[in-house]
This record gives sequence, C-alpha cells and structure tokens, in this order.
Amino acid sequence: MKLKKFNFKIVNSTNNLAHKIILHSKNKFGIVSAEKQVKGRGQYGKTWVSPKGNLHVSIFFPIDNKHFDLKKFTFINCLLVKKTISSFYKGTIKIKKPNDLLIDNKKVSGILQETLLKLDQKFIIIGIGVNLIKNPNLTNYPTTNLLDLTNSKITVNNVRRKLIKIYEKYIPMIQKNNIKKIYSILK
Repeated sequence: MKLKKFNFKIVNSTNNLAHKIILHSKNKFGIVSAEKQVKGRGQYGKTWVSPKGNLHVSIFFPIDNKHFDLKKFTFINCLLVKKTISSFYKGTIKIKKPNDLLIDNKKVSGILQETLLKLDQKFIIIGIGVNLIKNPNLTNYPTTNLLDLTNSKITVNNVRRKLIKIYEKYIPMIQKNNIKKIYSILK
C-alpha cells in the first residue's frame, strides 16, 4: 500500500485539505504536506504554530467503521511518530496523553486525529506536526525542537520519507484492527 503524496507550499491546514481530497476525489490513501500552514489546528481547537522548516503533514486512509477504537489508535499514532523521531534523536521521547510527544518535558510533536464519513466509508485523518528547526514560545507549555536538541538540521524531506515508510508498513495492520500486534511490535 502506497500513500499518494500531495505537496504544497502554503495551506490553511493540512487536515482541512485532506478532508477536501477525500470528499472530492477517489484517493483513499494519502499524505498532505505543506511547507507552512497559516491556520494549523491542534487538539481541542487550539492553534498549531506552523513555521516553514518544521514538519506539517496529514495522513489519511479508510478504516473499519464498526471496530475502530479511536482512543487505542491515538496511542498507536503516538508510537508511530515516536518511532519516526527516534530515527533522528537518540534520547528519551515520552508520550503525554492523549497526543503529544515530549523531550525533556518539552513538547516536540503533536498529533490531531479526525474521522470523516464519505458515503459508507469512514476515514481517519492524522495531522502530525514536528518541531524540527523552530518551536513556539508558549507561556503555559514548554516546547523544543530537534535542531536545538541535536545541533544538526534535520530536513522535512528526511522526516517525511521516514514517516511515510513507517505508516505504509503499519496501515494494513491498522485496517485489520490489529492494534495489539502493532503495540507489541512498537513498545
């Protein structure tokens, strides 16, 4: 299974664009990527700061409408993104429920999951942001970026390629609702 790539310079939101692609095309598997989002969204309606040089993507694919457990899948997504980041950063990466990844108790990545129904088919859209070279300065929530942590520039293309490879490997298991198997492999 291959993810169709949709690459853009500037978008409002990669998740919003994934919605449009699902609703107005025949594409069932894809990754929407943008150099910059101007209206990036986070969990609970929060804004996701999306400067150029960081990773802003949304992955989408169909899921089983009856047996899909969004809470369990949230944790699986955190593990998949953690596996991606650990290819570039060898230190400890913690998961802060429900959907943040922390290094040294500072947010380095966030995940936004949404579902969408098209006719009788349910889709999952996974918005992923990773602070590669910049991080927002938030008063109530410490943040960091991989450039500051590793002292080497990690490119969006390298992280995106790794993320695509990981998701293409695990999507068939996700679609079969084989969450326990994925968890045992990634944990």
